[in-house]
Amino acid sequence: MSSKKRVVIVGGGMAGARLAQQLGTAGDTVITVLAEEPHAPYNRVLLADVLAGRYPAEVIALPRPTDAVTWRGGVRVARVDRVARQVECEDGSATPYDVLVLATGSSPVLPPLRGLVAGLPDGVHAFRTLDDCLALREAVGEGSSAVVIGGGLLGVSAARALAARGAGVVVAQQGEHLMDRHLDVGAGRLLRAHLGASGVEVHTECRVRGLRTEAGRVRGVELADGYELAADLVVLACGVRPRTGLAREAGLALGARGGIAVDDRLRTSDPDVYAIGDCAEHDGVLYGLAGAAQEQADVLAGVLNGGENAAGYAGTRSLVRLTLPDGPLDLAAFGETTPSPGDDVVHLADATRGAYRKIVVRGDRLLGGILVGDLGSVGTLARTWEGDEPLPATPLLHLLTHDGGY
Repeated sequence: MSSKKRVVIVGGGMAGARLAQQLGTAGDTVITVLAEEPHAPYNRVLLADVLAGRYPAEVIALPRPTDAVTWRGGVRVARVDRVARQVECEDGSATPYDVLVLATGSSPVLPPLRGLVAGLPDGVHAFRTLDDCLALREAVGEGSSAVVIGGGLLGVSAARALAARGAGVVVAQQGEHLMDRHLDVGAGRLLRAHLGASGVEVHTECRVRGLRTEAGRVRGVELADGYELAADLVVLACGVRPRTGLAREAGLALGARGGIAVDDRLRTSDPDVYAIGDCAEHDGVLYGLAGAAQEQADVLAGVLNGGENAAGYAGTRSLVRLTLPDGPLDLAAFGETTPSPGDDVVHLADATRGAYRKIVVRGDRLLGGILVGDLGSVGTLARTWEGDEPLPATPLLHLLTHDGGY
């Protein structure tokens, strides 16, 4: 057996690529990445900008790992054999490992709609990968009618990008307001007004029943109340679920929320197998955000390079940020934004300027916030929250001035 440690990473997304880059300088490690997508690693946070035409696809490429990393793109893993300690691929190859890292990411949720029983009809797209993005960019044109099912972060980004390409866009959101996982009603109302000014029609509290197709191609979206939205294109933005098939079939433990259960060292129930990114569930949390995936990759690199003395993973304090350039509108949400009894809430709204600010404070600590509009203070507030630092001894209202009150 080689004296070098063999690390195999399954998944070439942001988590896997970051880990490979971090480990690539370790001379005593042989690293192989098995990436299902054929492309070089890329920043999926910027996919909406590629769809909108603001960036060519090559601009969002991530730095390539060093030559010490063997990157096998376009390879689908079929099975993990934990007894033989090898990863078997659909092309018949087998790659042995000493340490295995699962960075398999997540898959788009396909809603139970009439018309999706036998796969996606022509004109119906997920929006998760670069291939999804490029297919949508090819399909959309000036005057296309597009319906985005789902009004979360991904759906809002996709809708705005399609509108920038000249499509007539309708968002069908089942919840009470847009981005209801991150925003409250007031911020959601402001976001809806911004999208409306950009030509995007928004339907909230709107349940989709099915798709109308002709000759295998989508022609409309049927709502539960019987109304039909005409559609040349439909984008499914109904959330994601962790990809855990390989882990489950290999007998690894899953968490309560369906992700691959990991401890503070990001180990699974097998001490030689780790998991990071969207597929990993730590302390009951599935993050599904790029920042958490990259932080987990950095922590795991330290664990694998530093052994038992390396710092563990304590969770990620993730900030959600969305910038819509035509307007413009800048939005950030972080932490706990629903106050408990005894918490202080500072709330400012200025409809004429399109500004909305709300922070929740407990004692001298910032619990969370929602900021929409001119976000000059978001950096300072976010750093204070991320570091769990005491707030300055100034009136709370000053925290929402443009300089953050500092």
